[in-house]
Amino acid sequence: MSTPIDGTAATANTEIDRGFFGHPRGLSTLFFTEMWERFSYYGMRALLTLYMTSKVAEGGLGFSEAYSSAIYATYVSSVWYLPLVGGWLADKVLGARRAVLIGGIVIACGHYSMAIDSLPTFYAALLLIALGTGLLKPNISTMVGQLYEPDDKRRDAGFSIFYMGINLGAFISPFVTGFLAQSVTFKNVITRMGLNPAHSWHWGFAAAGVGMTLGVIQYVLGGKRLKEAGKKPTRESTAKLSTQGFDVVTIALSVVGALVGAAFGYRFDAGWVSVPFWTVCGYFIGYLGGTTRLLKGDELKRVLVIFILVVFSVIFWMTYEQAGSSMTLFADRLTRNQIFGWSFPSSFWQSVPAIFVIILAPIFAFIWQKMGDRQPSSPAKFAFGLMFAGIAFGVITIAASLTGAGRVSPWWLAVVYFIQTMGEMCLSPVGLSTISKLSPVRMVGLMMGVWFLSISIGSYIAGRTTALFEKGTPEILTRAFGIFSGITLAAALLLAVLTPLIKKMTPRAQSA
Repeated sequence: MSTPIDGTAATANTEIDRGFFGHPRGLSTLFFTEMWERFSYYGMRALLTLYMTSKVAEGGLGFSEAYSSAIYATYVSSVWYLPLVGGWLADKVLGARRAVLIGGIVIACGHYSMAIDSLPTFYAALLLIALGTGLLKPNISTMVGQLYEPDDKRRDAGFSIFYMGINLGAFISPFVTGFLAQSVTFKNVITRMGLNPAHSWHWGFAAAGVGMTLGVIQYVLGGKRLKEAGKKPTRESTAKLSTQGFDVVTIALSVVGALVGAAFGYRFDAGWVSVPFWTVCGYFIGYLGGTTRLLKGDELKRVLVIFILVVFSVIFWMTYEQAGSSMTLFADRLTRNQIFGWSFPSSFWQSVPAIFVIILAPIFAFIWQKMGDRQPSSPAKFAFGLMFAGIAFGVITIAASLTGAGRVSPWWLAVVYFIQTMGEMCLSPVGLSTISKLSPVRMVGLMMGVWFLSISIGSYIAGRTTALFEKGTPEILTRAFGIFSGITLAAALLLAVLTPLIKKMTPRAQSA
């Protein structure tokens, strides 16, 4: 699921605040804000692909699977690269606290726009939610870090509590929005009210907006608990940022990269819909080329290791993030959504990864702590994560091969999500920690951006897999899922082979 960003700054609070289960009271404000934000995000995401591909007569947009995949991929990838802009705005102009408030309001407006049955408001909603998430996502996590002094031993536990809030919201929301959007029971209710049952999708989207609104309200009411965390940056700090300019080569490479990326996306992908993603990718490739071209010695080795891990991160997320695209349609069209005699909407499946995270996170934390110095290195954990992701897609490949005889058992998807979550537990929590430890001190922010860009790229590739269902025969799906499984397992094997070399390239970070 979502990964919190560890803020490095700390407030100058002199008294120890233990008002929220031994942690600062401000943690409760941020916990519930993020819980409701994730409630709104995952509640809407559970419906998005289904809504776009449903027939107009059923209240959907009637988009083709290919066009829906382009829209979904562009949207979900932007949720991961726009936080880079949101973090910069908070550091230079707004301050984290104000950025979170504005972001929450913009997100809520986006969800309410989705509640209106029109095409212009649909596109406007996606833009608003993406922009709002870009403001809220990085800065609320930064504020969690600012609640603690740098040497406060409660910090890691605080982020663990915050992480549980993320997954609690992700777990609850599909049940609420899915019931409103898809269940026959609720369709009958609004029919008796004299309303069109085909518009039930928009009740689900509205519920996501209500969730974000509740998050904003409690954030404002609990603002005093945050004390100095997230206050507007001082003139001294903004002046320091303004002196960190680009050199001419970096500017030139960034502009050229952005133009080439935009042209590539327009010509070879999905036209204007794909231009934003490819422009961002091209810009970052150019920018990274400019900023890293003069690195030497130990710094160069560390950055090369980060780039190696980022490539494998892309491969992991391109399989994991299919939960909102190809896996959603597999659940809706090819799975018997019934268990122990109880039928449920296909969107309920979006809650399954979150509940597995809630169950497995403390188990994996205990295992790593118990192993101590004997636990695998970070690259080895990445390899395990890829291995589990590859095995999961091996399972869905087998399930796809059986769909020629009709819908398959729901236990296939349950097993897939369980194995995928084990992979996430090996890779996701380790990723940011590894990047922060390997990055040269003067490039930590940039390398964090590279990590989030890897998730964005992986999410974009995952989003495009919805197009597989345009024909959607068992043979096509089996071949496609099998290819994903093979690529991921091959990547896991390759990374396992490279792990000793990677450890030699980072002699000071072998314990990372």
